[in-house]
Parts: sequence; structure tokens; C-alpha cells
Amino acid sequence: MELPKFLLADNSNYPEDIFVLHTEFPRFMINLKDDEVEWFEDLTGENEEDIATELAVLMDKAGEFYDEEMKKYE
Repeated sequence: MELPKFLLADNSNYPEDIFVLHTEFPRFMINLKDDEVEWFEDLTGENEEDIATELAVLMDKAGEFYDEEMKKYE
């Protein structure tokens, strides 16, 4: 099965939170309410500068994904 790069998620225990899951390496979940990130990968040993740059781009793309998905509901 081919997974989408990003998925929207919610949870009734956190009704005010908006989660976006990134399904490719490095896998993570970001809460767009407060930009808290939960990593599903061990990034130990990775080049910190390269990873930091890549992660910043991915987090921006997660926000853009959410914005585009919400436009579809307007």
C-alpha cells in the first residue's frame, strides 16, 4: 500500500488540537495548535545541521498541507 506523505488526525480527548502525521522518513506527528512534535524515528547519528533544515521544511509543508485540506471544506 502506498501511503500519502501527510495525514490529518484528531482525537476526541484533545478536541482543540490538530494533528498532522508525516509518514515518510523522518516520521513524525505535529500538533499544529502548539507546534509540538512527536518523533517516530531515532535521529541519533544524523547530521544535525542537515536534519534541522529538512525538519523545518517538513514542518512548514505539514502546515501547508493542513491549509490546503481545509480549503477543500470551504
